[in-house]
Amino acid sequence: MRMRFSDRMDAIPEYVVARMNRVIAEKRAAGIDVISLGIGDPDLPPDPRIRARLAEEVLRDDAARYPTNIGQPDLREAVAEHYARRFGVSLDPATEILPLLGAKEGLAHLALAVLDPGALSLVADPGYPVYTGGPLLAAADSYPLPVLAANDFQPDLAAVPADVAERARLLVCGYPNNPTGAVAAPDLFARLGAFGERHDLVLCHDHAYAELTFDDAVAPSALSDASYRSRGIEILSLSKAYSVPGWRIAFAVGNPEIISVLQRLKTQIDSGMFPALQRTAAWMLRQTDLDGPPLAIYRARRDLACRLLGEVGLPVTPPQGGMYLWVPIPAGETSTDFATRLLEDAAVVVTPGSAYGKAGEGYVRMALTVPEDRLREALERIGAALARS
Repeated sequence: MRMRFSDRMDAIPEYVVARMNRVIAEKRAAGIDVISLGIGDPDLPPDPRIRARLAEEVLRDDAARYPTNIGQPDLREAVAEHYARRFGVSLDPATEILPLLGAKEGLAHLALAVLDPGALSLVADPGYPVYTGGPLLAAADSYPLPVLAANDFQPDLAAVPADVAERARLLVCGYPNNPTGAVAAPDLFARLGAFGERHDLVLCHDHAYAELTFDDAVAPSALSDASYRSRGIEILSLSKAYSVPGWRIAFAVGNPEIISVLQRLKTQIDSGMFPALQRTAAWMLRQTDLDGPPLAIYRARRDLACRLLGEVGLPVTPPQGGMYLWVPIPAGETSTDFATRLLEDAAVVVTPGSAYGKAGEGYVRMALTVPEDRLREALERIGAALARS
């Protein structure tokens, strides 16, 4: 007899990274030398002192005890100290900070905490796939908030119809932006705050790439704007800042009412962050001499890739933030077809722009997370494949 599952799973697609990992594994098992530019997984290890600190914390006799869902006081205080030092933002450690098991988890659960079935979330398009995945899990709807080149990849709030804005309950975007690499315009968070106030929205800013900016660009905190902070939170991840994506360290910070509701939801779902990671994260945030993201390496890879892509007929503007290139593809081909062609003809994995929303069609995303020699080889393979077509 056929087993029955939740109807909501009929609407949940396979996550794009899971699908890419499966395809890459199949190709490599067949003996094909695949170069993956599809996944934003930092290839350089974290500072050795960070690893040593975690090893030290794991050896404590109480390391395997249950954590607290709200997070250890010392960790919340360390996050508050970091926000004051890095962003000039004052936070109450008791009410405005919540540890998360990675930004992805927090974004998905925020949708469950805010959206009823049939409710509406405004999500950056193109944007991180979980922005729409969370509402799907909540049996809610998403409406695309255009983030287009014509607007310097800033949210076009004027493009949201009045009836849609009135129906919406949540707005989610992130800067530096994944996938475009754009940084926030100086007035962005004030505009979001005013828009949220006008339409009674909960606001969420995904700040996963806060420390990955180039060419004197700055990534401010959304909470530095009072109007945004009055009804919004920010999700800060340490994954890219310290090259520890597998450790799943992130925080929701900001409006205490939102933090409280999200924490109450999470008490039913998880028991909090591994205590050794909490203590390590608190230590990390207080150090001023740790190796952060390898900006010089990412910048060199960015510049190399932009030059080589231009030479093979795929010109791309160097992004000011993030660890990706948002590459326009030749006309007359879908992003999925183009990505499939590069995989089959060049053994290079890129992510179809359509994975990030309808507005992502016409682009592919390339991650700068392979050594320079492999990056060069991947782009040379792409050039050869295009020349043959």
